[in-house]
Parts: sequence; C-alpha cells; structure tokens
Amino acid sequence: MQVRLEQVREAPFLWDETERVDADEIGNPDVLGLSPVRWRGEISFADPGYLLTATYSYQQTLSCQRCLEPLVETVEQPLQLLLVPGGERRDAGEHELAEADLGVVEVPLDGEVDLRPLLLEQIQLNVPMKPLCRAGCAGLCPTCGANLNAGACGCEPETIDPRWKALEALKQRNKDTH
Repeated sequence: MQVRLEQVREAPFLWDETERVDADEIGNPDVLGLSPVRWRGEISFADPGYLLTATYSYQQTLSCQRCLEPLVETVEQPLQLLLVPGGERRDAGEHELAEADLGVVEVPLDGEVDLRPLLLEQIQLNVPMKPLCRAGCAGLCPTCGANLNAGACGCEPETIDPRWKALEALKQRNKDTH
C-alpha cells in the first residue's frame, strides 16, 4: 500500500486492510504458512515527521524445532513508528543504532511510503528464534526418528555414547594398572 505523505498533512490517513503474505517472503524456514494479515491504523502529521499507529493480527504456522510438528500461533501486535523524511538511506550496509533510533523510519524525501515492507519486517520480528510446540517437547528419537511426544519408540537406549568409548577403554586400562 502506497501512501503520499503530503496528503496526510491535511487529514490523517486511515486504513483497514487484509494483506496476503507468502511464507517465502519472510525468509525463515521455520515459517510454514501465514493466514491473511489484517492490519488497520492511522498516519498523522507530527512535526518533524508522521506518526504511524497501527495494529496487525494473523496466524502463523511454524515448525517445532524438536519434533518438527506444525504449530499454529495467533499474533496480534500494536505498532507505532515515526516516519521521518530524510531521503534514501546513505549506507545500506550494517550500522549501529542508538536507542533513540528505534521506532524511527527514514522515508524518501518525495514523500511516498510503501507500508508493505514495514509490515513484513514486523512479521519477521514475530517469528520466535526457536519455535516449540510446547515447553516439554520430547523431540525425535536420534536412532529411528520417531516422535517421542507420542510415546517411547522401543529403541534400546545406548549405555555409552560411541564418542566416549575410547575414553572408557582408557579409564578401564588405568583401573587395571592400579
């Protein structure tokens, strides 16, 4: 959605829309799918810039990091940003942000703002770093791959991790010499 900020000086710009966002646009393999995103809000003139106040809501289907089962989360978040005309970003690379920079978005001097990238950024920020279907998720059996949340798989638990067998042999040799 494109907004011309010069029109906002006269009266606030209001919107109430539903946008379709493809999971691939988020760029996170844990996101399996997204429901249509409903967002509504207002942009009003607030010298030296424009105040964007909105809320957005949607459901995201994620993949559990331990058992790989899909889980559905409902997200409803407020958003408040100050849009400041400042031209194109000088440095597209990494740069340090001060606390005062959080919540401030530089917009082109021509005054036309595309709100979709702001919405996509907020959706990306709402994807957990390690999604889990529940806190006590048992995960998958490392031997057969069975989902341990459904119950024990029947694999024999290995008494010694194979990576430690050489150390066990050394320990046994030391025991025999003493």
